[in-house]
Amino acid sequence: MSLFRPLSALAVASLGVAALVQAAPARDSAVARAIAAPERTAAERARDRYRHPAETLAFFGVTPASKVVEFSPGGGWYTAILARIPAGKGSYTALVPAKGAEGARKMLADKGLKGIVATIDAATGTSDVPAGSQDVVLTFRNIHNLTMGGGDTAAKVFAAWFAMLRPGGTLGIVEHRLPETADTAKEKDSGYLKASTVRRLAEQAGFTLAAGSDVNANPRDTHDHPKGVWTLPPTYALGDQDRATYAAIGESDRMTLRFVKPR
Repeated sequence: MSLFRPLSALAVASLGVAALVQAAPARDSAVARAIAAPERTAAERARDRYRHPAETLAFFGVTPASKVVEFSPGGGWYTAILARIPAGKGSYTALVPAKGAEGARKMLADKGLKGIVATIDAATGTSDVPAGSQDVVLTFRNIHNLTMGGGDTAAKVFAAWFAMLRPGGTLGIVEHRLPETADTAKEKDSGYLKASTVRRLAEQAGFTLAAGSDVNANPRDTHDHPKGVWTLPPTYALGDQDRATYAAIGESDRMTLRFVKPR
């Protein structure tokens, strides 16, 4: 399997970009070792075929020397990989609301991982991550949570990410993808967002779109499920109702976008 899948012609056109094609990034041995770590659980490994961590992290340029921030790591699926990669001057930081700091520390400890826990106030966009200190900020399937409540929360969080990155730093985004031709109203409660919406938020914060990949695309996803994205695995919001159907679809169709902070 190629480490890099350029965006399809339709996806490129929907982003308003003439071309987003690059050579396949090299696979980092430290990333491969982190993915293969025996400490990762069977449940975590079962998601690899949907989330393509090796290809995704190569696309985002994560190496052991990277200072990486993961926004809202939740249960720590990606944390179990990311926190095992740093070496030398590299580091891993879990970025969470203040009320989630203790839970993040416990999550790291329970998984036997080392890392920094930093906080962000989404309402104001303030964070205790020093300005210009980070190489990579990553967020996996979180932006819909910032936008569904309305207001300017998402804009403030994007601005905070911009501030904490060094010039030339990377913002890597994986998010449930709503087709550009779909009714935008679906963004309010389905968990899916249009790539153009994500791009607008990033560019308003000062980022530049560098490239996109279809590595986490899922053409079986019809984007129109009764309980939105949560209908699909691993959540199965409908329980056993039509479970086999949704299991056959797999996890959601996802955009994978890399933005940069201009130098």
